[in-house]
Amino acid sequence: MGYIHFFAEDTTYQIKQKLVLKRWIKATIASEGFKVGEVSIVLCSDAYLLAINRQYLRHDTYTDIVTFDNSGRDDTIAGDIFISIDRVQENALKFGVAERDELHRVIIHGILHLCGYGDKKKEEKARMTGKEDFYLGKRRASDLD
Repeated sequence: MGYIHFFAEDTTYQIKQKLVLKRWIKATIASEGFKVGEVSIVLCSDAYLLAINRQYLRHDTYTDIVTFDNSGRDDTIAGDIFISIDRVQENALKFGVAERDELHRVIIHGILHLCGYGDKKKEEKARMTGKEDFYLGKRRASDLD
């Protein structure tokens, strides 16, 4: 049985309804045909994620998420998802959505990366966005609201 862990680095932001959120994430992973290994979701500041982006990806830009895939087996996903709360909050304002909804979109985006979805090409990005919308719809139908 796998585990989903939440951590905070360089932020005081607190996840609400962790158990319900974990159930939704696990259901998403199962719907994609995978088992849960060890998944760490690290909420952090812009500065913290920028340092990771520079050190590991050689990108000198702010971003909302960086995902590291540590999956060792084809049927099990494992990895570390780093999310900038600063970016999530700014993007929520920019796109006119609730902060919680934007955070959930970014979390599921990282999970979908671990499930093998890309977002570099136009077609990949469209498919990723469709999957995000689909699973956000399932979240809304669950007890997260």
